[in-house]
Amino acid sequence: MGYRIRILGTKLNPAPLEELRKLALPALLEADERVGDEWEALTLKHPSGVPIALIEKDLVVSGELGGEELNEFIDGVSYYKPDSAVAWLKEYLPKVKVIYSFQLLSGTEIDDGFDLMHRVYGGVWRHAGGILQADQEGFSDEHGYTILWQFDDHVSGSWNAGVLGKDGQWIHFEIDLGNEEHRSAFWRGNVPEGAKLLSDGAITM
Repeated sequence: MGYRIRILGTKLNPAPLEELRKLALPALLEADERVGDEWEALTLKHPSGVPIALIEKDLVVSGELGGEELNEFIDGVSYYKPDSAVAWLKEYLPKVKVIYSFQLLSGTEIDDGFDLMHRVYGGVWRHAGGILQADQEGFSDEHGYTILWQFDDHVSGSWNAGVLGKDGQWIHFEIDLGNEEHRSAFWRGNVPEGAKLLSDGAITM
C-alpha cells in the first residue's frame, strides 16, 4: 500500500487543477481521464519523470471506498490515546465528506520532492477543510496539530500536538516524542510539564 497521508475534508469544494499545478512547479501534475477540476486521481512527478506522489480523491459514500475507509477510521480510533481526542474524533469524523489520499513515492526523497508534495497537500486542504491523518502518526485537529497518538514506540524528535482544554478548546504545544513523561501526559490528555505552548493559528502548509 505504501505510506499515505490524508486530508479528511468537510467541504466538497473541488481543488482547482490549475491552482494545484502552479503550486507544484517545477514538478508536474498529471490528471486521470477526468479532466479539469473534476479530477479523481493525480500523479505528481519531477520534470525528470520520477514520481513524487499519487493523489486520490474519494467521496464518502456508503458502500464505496471512501465510506468504507471512513468507517474504519471511526472504528479504529478507539484503540488509541488520549480518550478526549477519541471522543472528539468520533463526533467529528461522521462530518467528513471527502478523503484525499497522498501516497508518497520515491521522488519525495530527491530534489525537494517532499516540499513540493506538501505545497499541493496544503492547497487541497485549503479547499477541502477538515482534519489530517498520517499512517503511523495519527490524526490532527482542524489546525493541523496531532491530537491522537499512533506513533511506534521508537519515535523521537519534536512534534506539534494538541489536547482539549476543560473549556473544549484545543491547547497547542511542542512535544518531545521520545520523552516518556511527555508521552504519558499527552496520553492522559494533558499538556506535558515544561512543554512549549504554541499559538492557535493553523500550521502553515
